[in-house]
Amino acid sequence: MKLLVFAGSTRQQSFNRRLAAVAAQIGRAAGAQVTLLELADFDIPMYHADLEARGTPADVIHLKEIMDAHPAWIIASPEYNGSYTGLLKNTLDWASSPVAGHPVFADGSRPFAGKVVGMLSASNGALGGLRAQGHLAPLLINLGCWLAPRQYALARAASAFDEHGALPDAAQHEQVQAVVRQVLWAAARLHGAASAPESA
Repeated sequence: MKLLVFAGSTRQQSFNRRLAAVAAQIGRAAGAQVTLLELADFDIPMYHADLEARGTPADVIHLKEIMDAHPAWIIASPEYNGSYTGLLKNTLDWASSPVAGHPVFADGSRPFAGKVVGMLSASNGALGGLRAQGHLAPLLINLGCWLAPRQYALARAASAFDEHGALPDAAQHEQVQAVVRQVLWAAARLHGAASAPESA
């Protein structure tokens, strides 16, 4: 199973980038072919229709191709003012916009329809970014994604990671693992690939 993992942040010391890296490691340990995507590697402007009319940026097409190639996704979303980030919204807006005349992406349902998505978040607050997940979920459903019922919000994130970026607390690590494994389990069944049992 091909698993795409990315965070809605480009901050160097982002808690959510660290959490995404943990999820990617768990996915690899479960046997998935994992792509850990860094949004900072893409030159994607703020979306507006006039800019799009002049031609979809090459990095947007590249992003769509990567997303389309992965049946399973994990998104680690920061929480800004009780919601997800402008960076994440802009990324999803571009990725969901049809590309006129393109052999694959002229259809606005690509690359989202049928993807199995697990939501994570991390925050130094007590809720761990849970409110951002509450706003992100209906957007992803509207785009045609299947959301994993399991999700996890890592609270007190400033003290959660060790110097290597791992989660030393076993309970926290197991919560992330549960989300990743459920996504892989569901994506395998939806897309007809073999995978370990959800409860394994």
